[in-house]
Amino acid sequence: MPPTSPATVLTLFLLAAAICAVWLPAPAGGKIRVVPWTVVAPAALLCGVLAGVLHWQGVAALAALATTASAAAGSRKPAKRIVAGLFTAVLALALATHWLPGFDNPLLLRRVVLSHGATPFTQYANLDKGAAGLILVALLCKRTRTWREFGAMLATAWPLMLVTLAAVFGLGMGLGLVRPDVKWSGLTTQFIAVNLFFTVVAEEAFFRGLLQERLAAALDGTRYGACLAVAVSAVLFGAVHLGGGPLFALMAGVAGLGYAVVYQWTRRIEAAILLHIVVNAVHFIFFTYPSLLKAHGA
Repeated sequence: MPPTSPATVLTLFLLAAAICAVWLPAPAGGKIRVVPWTVVAPAALLCGVLAGVLHWQGVAALAALATTASAAAGSRKPAKRIVAGLFTAVLALALATHWLPGFDNPLLLRRVVLSHGATPFTQYANLDKGAAGLILVALLCKRTRTWREFGAMLATAWPLMLVTLAAVFGLGMGLGLVRPDVKWSGLTTQFIAVNLFFTVVAEEAFFRGLLQERLAAALDGTRYGACLAVAVSAVLFGAVHLGGGPLFALMAGVAGLGYAVVYQWTRRIEAAILLHIVVNAVHFIFFTYPSLLKAHGA
């Protein structure tokens, strides 16, 4: 495992804490109500700069994303919201796919073989993607506000979650991509935590909270508008996984369909995030991860 400095570890911890703080309400009382995540996030960025994993170009890109996302969420002018939303989508995609400079994402695992006969696995803690996810979730995504609301969302979502798990791994085994392989190691907790905060939150915020939500709103009143938004969200999610091969992209697309449908049912980003991390955790713990080498013709 490549070494990671204490300052870098603190940066990752603070960024994860800022994402969690999105669900904390502003303290009552006082003339100025400070939203908790807006305190923790700057601390994470400052720590990243001091650790040498975040540079001025990255800070500027995140500031631009926060500006456009705020405009997309708060502007009273429809045209301004649309333009701001397009710029937000482009910036978020560029950050999530590491097109923009200013980030030295820490390498945590390098070509580790987790299952017998599996392709090697490399894991980065993607600061650019995680920070983009934080901004999108905080400024644009519909969230539960109370534990009671979260429980109601979960009660609605869990049957579809079970269907999605069965469909994804049934298809994966049928295509020869994965096979049962139960494992638990010191890497399991790290994988789940890093995957949740630096991959899953950002992907769901982008594909469901931004893309699917805005597309469904644009098609509101048209026949099958919501279904089209779900389909586009799922297809694009599968497409971004083509790096793992067409069969892996198909498997991801089926998973993306589950995430999109559960979001459409609940209209809360937590449902999609929870289902996504459960699928990834089940994949990591109970099946070949990420996929069988022979499925790639090797």
